[in-house]
Amino acid sequence: MKRGLNFWDVIAWIVLAGILIWLLLKTLGIINTPAWLEYAPIYGVVYLAGWQIHKLESVTSDVKELKSFKEATINEINQIKTNYIKKS
Repeated sequence: MKRGLNFWDVIAWIVLAGILIWLLLKTLGIINTPAWLEYAPIYGVVYLAGWQIHKLESVTSDVKELKSFKEATINEINQIKTNYIKKS
């Protein structure tokens, strides 16, 4: 399992920072954008939502693997206990 930032994580953080900076500048009145460009942050938010869903799917996969590992480990321990009791 590889952890850490990959290319898409970096892109998502850049998009998030860009939206934050744009919102701050827009709120302060430093930038005045045309109406059609007002929707740019929405596209960024849609990208970030997709990124989060991908991350959630990854975590879900990891949890499923851990659950199956836990069940296999419990079964193995129970077999060892059963064999130990039979030999005693």
